[in-house]
Amino acid sequence: MTRKNKLILALTLIVGIVFVVVMVKLKQPPARTTEQVAAVPARFLETTPLTVRIEALGYGQVLPARSWKAVANVGGRITWKHPDLESGNLIPEGSRLLQIDPTRYELAEASAKADIAGVEAELRQLDQEEQNTRELLKLENSRLALAQRELQRAKTLADRGALAETRLDEQKRATLQQRQAVQSLKNQLNLIPVKRETLNARLARSESALANAREDLEDTRFEAPWDMRVHQAGIETGEQVSPGQTLFIADDIAAAEATVQLEMSELRNVLSQIPGASDLSEKQKSPGGFADFHKQLPLDSLTVWVHPTGAPDSRWPGRLTRVTSSLEPATRTVQAVITVDEPYRNANPPARPPLMRNMFVQTTIAAPTSDPVLVIPASAIHEGRVYLADGDNRLKRQRVKLAWKQGELAIISEGLEAGDRVILDDLLPAIEGMPLALRHDRETAQWVQQMVTGEQQ
Repeated sequence: MTRKNKLILALTLIVGIVFVVVMVKLKQPPARTTEQVAAVPARFLETTPLTVRIEALGYGQVLPARSWKAVANVGGRITWKHPDLESGNLIPEGSRLLQIDPTRYELAEASAKADIAGVEAELRQLDQEEQNTRELLKLENSRLALAQRELQRAKTLADRGALAETRLDEQKRATLQQRQAVQSLKNQLNLIPVKRETLNARLARSESALANAREDLEDTRFEAPWDMRVHQAGIETGEQVSPGQTLFIADDIAAAEATVQLEMSELRNVLSQIPGASDLSEKQKSPGGFADFHKQLPLDSLTVWVHPTGAPDSRWPGRLTRVTSSLEPATRTVQAVITVDEPYRNANPPARPPLMRNMFVQTTIAAPTSDPVLVIPASAIHEGRVYLADGDNRLKRQRVKLAWKQGELAIISEGLEAGDRVILDDLLPAIEGMPLALRHDRETAQWVQQMVTGEQQ
């Protein structure tokens, strides 16, 4: 390498070192910036005390409140049948339904009447005999008195020797014969009560036979005791029936009963809202020491609706009649009986079918809460906590106590106050103190209002 090249290399190295030093001296430190955390958008609902319509939902089957299983009490041939006596037909009260041949029972009635007439004639004859016998007895007693006086005179004459003993004996025989005649009539009178008792017994037996014949005759005719719907009818005109045979089954259409399964907790919540439910004092208890809530609680204050499952848009008003005495073994639910009056009156099938036998229904038993409560959507609860927005619009996690849950609503007993802003969104992550960009969800507030009043089902 020449001297000239060495000089160029040294100058280049010096220039590079100077450039590096100058750049280091002129380097500026990085500018410091304040980190800004973006606010998370969130919908909120402001809590307001509301009167909630507490509901208990149940499912079950409908049966008629009263049913008639017509059984033949007498045997015979069917001579007449109502033309509408077929399954499904409606028949008004008082209609003649069926006639069994009454001939043999009419003959039995006539025979019993004849027996009664014969016994009554014998009783009248016995009364006449008694009257005649008493009249004869009076005459015979008079003759006996004469005979006794004649005997007394004969004895007096015989004692004086003015009358032979033979004549005295004849008078004694005549007096004895008269006494025998009187005693015979008395004996006849003594037997008359026994004969009358015998005839009265025969009369009673004949009257019983007449009553049986008339009852059998009445049992040959069947009439509708109330407005009814025929459930089953398997007999025809000319058919021979025997006692104990089922002829048809008919249902009273005045009322229907739905036996439904209810969750005990739901029914308990509803009943607890009835005025006076918590005031069953010792004075209201029965002598056995327990309170009969069927009598103590005003169950008529409950709002009850029955919805056929096949026509959910139609419903029937009902009333809670009673709660059965046992739990359903499989589901451990309470069985309640809902009564619906006149389930056929306003029926308009197929849009509004009547409540028929074995129809599946859903029932709603409701009562408003006695005091306003705080209610929020159940989806706003996250593992026992709710998300709140504090005064600085930052997230606050609050533990709450659930009183009960009804569908998509949750009734809160502890942890919330009126005016709290409950976050409706499921924030991920939900960090305590994180800033929130809040928006009042009026649609959800309106939905809650509709749900608590039962306007939206």
